[in-house]
Amino acid sequence: MTGTDDCGCADYGLTRRSLLASGAALGLGGVVTSMVGDVLTSAVYGATGGNVLVVLSLRGGADGLSMVVPHAEAAYHAARPTTALKATELLHADATFGLHPKFAPVSRWWQAGSLAAVHAVGLPAPNRSHFEAMEELEDADPGSSARVGWINRMITGLGAQPDVLDAMQLGSTTMPTSLLGPAPAVATETVDDLGLPFADDARLSGALGSFLQTTYGRRGGVVGSAGLDAYALSRRTRSIADAARRPPANGARYASGDTGRAMAHAAGLVTSGLGVRAIAIDAGGWDHHIGLRWNVASRIEELATNLAAFFTDLGPAADRVTLLTMSEFGRRLRENGANGVDHGYGSCVLLMGAGVKGGRVHARWPGLGTEQQVDGDLAVTTDYRDVVAEVLRSRFPEVDVSGVFPGLVQRPLGVMA
Repeated sequence: MTGTDDCGCADYGLTRRSLLASGAALGLGGVVTSMVGDVLTSAVYGATGGNVLVVLSLRGGADGLSMVVPHAEAAYHAARPTTALKATELLHADATFGLHPKFAPVSRWWQAGSLAAVHAVGLPAPNRSHFEAMEELEDADPGSSARVGWINRMITGLGAQPDVLDAMQLGSTTMPTSLLGPAPAVATETVDDLGLPFADDARLSGALGSFLQTTYGRRGGVVGSAGLDAYALSRRTRSIADAARRPPANGARYASGDTGRAMAHAAGLVTSGLGVRAIAIDAGGWDHHIGLRWNVASRIEELATNLAAFFTDLGPAADRVTLLTMSEFGRRLRENGANGVDHGYGSCVLLMGAGVKGGRVHARWPGLGTEQQVDGDLAVTTDYRDVVAEVLRSRFPEVDVSGVFPGLVQRPLGVMA
């Protein structure tokens, strides 16, 4: 997590420092292994070439009404006298909605039908606390006390033995709730942190491998197995670091900053052939209580620039990558005295890439009339889990969606092919 959204909880994830101190991975930065009884496990050989899900978390509470503007709603203009956008200012405006003009970098994906929006999306019930709402969003198992996230359940549901590189958080060593659980996962500030400190020194790296194999072989127990696994993983991740250091391909240009760097690394992961299946990335800075018009324009421009760069950078690999955005909640309909908007309810989700039925806004639109609002907010008519479930059914058919989202009565949306 980023910024003020980081709760700092000790059990939220293993940082690089705490993992190194544990000795569990012999200096392998950011890797989280799993404990099953008394056995330390860390699978190290993953499949390559499968479909990939990228989850971009717009932390802070993104204003869906500014991203995908309901320009036809008189209530929108009345409630936001200084921040509302007119239909003539929007991109790809239809009779009801239009995209914020700062989405221009991804306009061609919209026109090509590989970028879509789903509006009036959110949690089943309002929760305007950043931490609580994001926990609920990422856990996605109402009523359960187990801290197992929905991406972790997805990875478990892929069928094969979970691999430590199946799921990764990039840009932060704080593990999001969505990745917590029995399947191993990695959280890292930068992929350069993945690997033994001397992995590029062929002599020292080779000496360590020989030592571990000679000393432990197949009879090393927990410590020996962990050491051998960490060494094998480090040898695999050298190619990740090499991919991350390569310049973006196909003329792609990311925005400067942490999110752009993380997305560039994500593209390297996908194209490296190491078998990653799910990547989580934080894009913070969406808590706009003050100066909405300028602040949200800046965030959308950065988001759109990075999305365009990412799918350009992927090249042919884009055919197996689907990206979705998530945010803990939307914003109030009515602007406040500081020309911002406070914590609200319904928001929107963006879907981009393989399998997306794009070029349109998908919505069971509730309207913005007084009687249609929920405590002054955009109502939620689509459970965010239904959006993710449809992506999983389309792109990961081997996964039992009912195991990823227990208790969800799925409603088809038609957002995926």
